[in-house]
Amino acid sequence: RSYFPLRQAGLGRLIGLLTLFAGAMFGLIVADNLFVLYGFWELTSVCSYFLIGNRSDSATARAAALQALLTTGLGALAMLVGFILLAQAAGTAQLSALLAHPPSGATVAPALALVLLGAATKSAQYPFHAWLPGAMVAPTPVSAYLHSATMVKAGIYLVARFTPAFAGVWLWRPAVVAIGAATMLFGGLRALRQHDLKLLLAHGTVSQLGFMFLLFGIGTAESITAGCVLLLAHAAFKATLFMGVGVVDRSTATRDIRSLPLLGNRWPAFTALILIGAASMAGLPPLLGFVSKEAGYTAVLDSGLARGVLLVVVVVAASALTFAYSARLAFGTLLAGGRNTTPVRADQRPTLTFMAPALVLVAFTVVFGVLPGLLNTPITTAVRSLDATAPAAHLALWHGFNAALGLTAVTIAAGITLFLTRGRVGVVLAKGATVPSANRAYRWTLRAVNTVADKVTGVVQNGSLPVYSGVILAATTLVPATALVLGMRADWFHAESAPSGLLIATGLVVTIQLAAALRAASIHRRYAAALLLAGVGYAMAALFIVQGAPDLALTTVA
Repeated sequence: RSYFPLRQAGLGRLIGLLTLFAGAMFGLIVADNLFVLYGFWELTSVCSYFLIGNRSDSATARAAALQALLTTGLGALAMLVGFILLAQAAGTAQLSALLAHPPSGATVAPALALVLLGAATKSAQYPFHAWLPGAMVAPTPVSAYLHSATMVKAGIYLVARFTPAFAGVWLWRPAVVAIGAATMLFGGLRALRQHDLKLLLAHGTVSQLGFMFLLFGIGTAESITAGCVLLLAHAAFKATLFMGVGVVDRSTATRDIRSLPLLGNRWPAFTALILIGAASMAGLPPLLGFVSKEAGYTAVLDSGLARGVLLVVVVVAASALTFAYSARLAFGTLLAGGRNTTPVRADQRPTLTFMAPALVLVAFTVVFGVLPGLLNTPITTAVRSLDATAPAAHLALWHGFNAALGLTAVTIAAGITLFLTRGRVGVVLAKGATVPSANRAYRWTLRAVNTVADKVTGVVQNGSLPVYSGVILAATTLVPATALVLGMRADWFHAESAPSGLLIATGLVVTIQLAAALRAASIHRRYAAALLLAGVGYAMAALFIVQGAPDLALTTVA
């Protein structure tokens, strides 16, 4: 009610689509059949398409909606092929049975690669991430619900389900961990150079999704626990911040850090909302974001992977970037980045009703950060649904002086340094704009597909009936004929397996039949063509006689 005028055109459709999406997302999670899961998976993409393009009169919204649909839809088609291969290999499409008794064989690794492609596109992993920042043209409640808390977690969910069963397959774990680490790092770098608050949060979401991908990809009981806690914590603090940015946008008509007025202590409840949400995203105690980050650090340190040290370095570096862009968000929102010194007008203050949903999530972040043990039961249930042998979760705010706490101190120090030197860091990051981006690759691919489609259409859809008939005839004769020839036994052609007289007679009849057919198709005199066509029919009858089927021969002649 606070984000939209009550008489806004299409508001009922928007609410209906959000409700439909909620049902589709629930169906995706509880589906125990690969193809039912795929159906709900695609339904979430379709709902997202309509919700992103809610302002259908905007070319930008329509383009962003199409990009999201094409990216996630093509990944889903690849995933569908992977599902088919896995179902064939396992002899069942039931997800629980397939994961309880993982199939083996040559097709499993390619199938998993295709499933991973679907998960990566859905969860905006590099290099398929560009659709998520573009989706920020959607209304703020859509961004908070779909694009921080739910739809983008579908790929994470799939990786979480598949990792315990397929971590031993040579392809799965290295690919998932590498994709997650790259996404976490590059997403943080992109977030740090944004001026639009919503785009900053979008790239930050990409980075955090990479962290979840990485944790669930490691596949130990510790990392799965950390992944579940992070999934919950991220949904709370990121939805809080998205809705907070929506408050700023509606109240001041801008989301640009460089143009915002000073909000400062003019909006005390809003200030608390932004500071707590940003602090949780940065991983500061005593908030749920800190608990999830500590669990993540511990899981990475104890992963036992071959390149574990490198992975720790990447995770800490990406977390330092997260701290820096969280500070940039809070500073830019409340103090306008230090550029605009005009205080906000009193009549622009948002109502408490407007901020209430975000404040509820803030309370969630604080309460479960101070008392994380309250989450032990639901987190344990979630973890054991993925790995039945996992020990019970024991979440705590303080675990003593350990390696994870040391990495947190390094993260905070590095993050503060990045924020304080943001001017020089910004100059370096600006050079990244010259590197070919995923958006540019998407647009180039789209142009290339359209160009090829135009050329192909010009050839095969040129208005010529003979060309159309020829294509249909070639398809209906060459494809079955190829299969027939390839399916013949090679020894059919050997003299030992068939009488020489039969081979000679068959060859002679087939030659006559082909000659008559070709001539009938090329001759211009209709009467002669009819006679030749009759010759083809009689030759067919002769072939039946030679092959020992006189009843078919009599039927053909008749």
